[in-house]
Amino acid sequence: MKTLTVILLAGFYCISLVSQTTLSPSDWQSDLRFLQKTVHEDYPFLFKKVKKETFDAEVEKLHAAIPSMQKHEVIVGLARIVALFQYGHTAIGLSGWAGHGPAGFQHMPFNLYHFSDGVFVQGVHKDYERALGAKVLKVEGMPVEKALEAIRPVVSSENDQFFKAFGLRGLGMPEVLHAQGVTQQLKETVTLTLQKDAKTFEVAFSPIQTGHFPGSYGLFEEKGDWLDARDNSQTPLYLKNLDRIYFYEYLPEHKAVYVRHSQIQDDPQEDIPAFYERLFQFIEENEVERLILDVRLNGGGDNFKNKPIVTGIIRTEKINQAGKFFVITGRRTFSACQNLVNELDNYTNCIFVGEPTAENINFYGDTEELTLPKSNIPVYLSFAWWQDKPQWVNDPWTAPHLAVDMSFEDFRSNRDPVLETALTASADNLILDPMAYMTGLYQAGKLDELKAEAKKIIVDPTYRYFDFETEFNETGYRLLNRKNLEPATFLFELNTELFPGSANAWDSLGEAHWAAGHTAKAIEFYQKAVQLDPNGSVGDNARRMQERIRSGEKRE
Repeated sequence: MKTLTVILLAGFYCISLVSQTTLSPSDWQSDLRFLQKTVHEDYPFLFKKVKKETFDAEVEKLHAAIPSMQKHEVIVGLARIVALFQYGHTAIGLSGWAGHGPAGFQHMPFNLYHFSDGVFVQGVHKDYERALGAKVLKVEGMPVEKALEAIRPVVSSENDQFFKAFGLRGLGMPEVLHAQGVTQQLKETVTLTLQKDAKTFEVAFSPIQTGHFPGSYGLFEEKGDWLDARDNSQTPLYLKNLDRIYFYEYLPEHKAVYVRHSQIQDDPQEDIPAFYERLFQFIEENEVERLILDVRLNGGGDNFKNKPIVTGIIRTEKINQAGKFFVITGRRTFSACQNLVNELDNYTNCIFVGEPTAENINFYGDTEELTLPKSNIPVYLSFAWWQDKPQWVNDPWTAPHLAVDMSFEDFRSNRDPVLETALTASADNLILDPMAYMTGLYQAGKLDELKAEAKKIIVDPTYRYFDFETEFNETGYRLLNRKNLEPATFLFELNTELFPGSANAWDSLGEAHWAAGHTAKAIEFYQKAVQLDPNGSVGDNARRMQERIRSGEKRE
């Protein structure tokens, strides 16, 4: 039986021991070549999001730079190389508390969280209580947005959600900050510029000796010397009973059952089949009109354990209906839990609420450890391709039908707007498939209504994770390639109306007019694409298309 790893290797959470022997530049270069050779020979299938040529070019750049680099810079460079694959399971772990990670990489005693209104200090050691609950404006004098952009290449991120969940820890690692140019020299401290109670101030953090991450599921807990920005006089349901992998609670005022399931593993007190059998029996025997399954903290486990959950929901017709079964997803929904999300999407009438998942819909999971011979640094390389959906629906994530974010004040005051939405939403006024809805309007000949609805939906925050521009563009090309010129042109024109600043939308409209033989219009629209993207790939393509049209070439 194959399982997906429970440990999130691609974040900064993997603790590894590295030889303390001083290595020469040639030793590091040898390890780099070993990694390059192994990937090409044994893991060539990982070249899905990055080209082999790009990978090799980055290897050559690092190889040439190694003689002038410090040890931590080389290790971060290796992490950048592995992160090129953009799979969360394929990575080098960088961090450990008290310098137990590779090369003694440290982490400062704070935990940051990216809320809807910015990055905040969610938890700290008691020595830095002043920083608790403050908004982060700068890291070592660099605006936090730019600092995040600088460290992003080090993190093996599946998508933006993965980086939000696991990448922020890099802002507390001096070695990463220096290697990525946030600081000009390697420092012993990390200084944050913070804002709290209308005051702006700086706090310089130093490492604290401790042997473990003081919390659960990416959040510091109020315990011992550690402080939490959340009001701990109450506990919201999604943080309740964190000592249990799953639990359920009946909410009689809503006639709803809430389930928080945070790993795809058996709880020592009750295995998954027994738990869900008890849950569904309760639903059948009681006044239950809604089931809410919360997997926003669920980072995976053994995807073979998903079956009792999915089949149980299918059998329970009482809740397997549109508007009666809601699934809460978030930035930590990953790995085997992405398989669960896919299966629920495929086989049940669930409605997803919250944030997108941290995993691609189809993805490489399961890892094999590769130890670099000279440094003994472990590299984790994925080998199993998990495909629950057709290749053409392999989106970067599963987007929610109802997008709901949490602000810092929501977190601090224990308000859960995601659960509130799941408890009150109705399927009657919800467009679960916006593209199918708009396709229906087109087929009915309601073109004016379609344009009006499209303009309204794309600015509705409920659908903010739905990539309308890409969907319109891909649908248009499917029609164009089938010689359905009129509907294809209509969609491309609509895309330029909805997204007038998109060079790609104008480039596509130019191609539709070229296919229709309207060469003057095609050149005009290609020129618009050039103006919007003069130095980019879309602009380059538009110039080539103009040259082909002027040469008299016909689009096949």
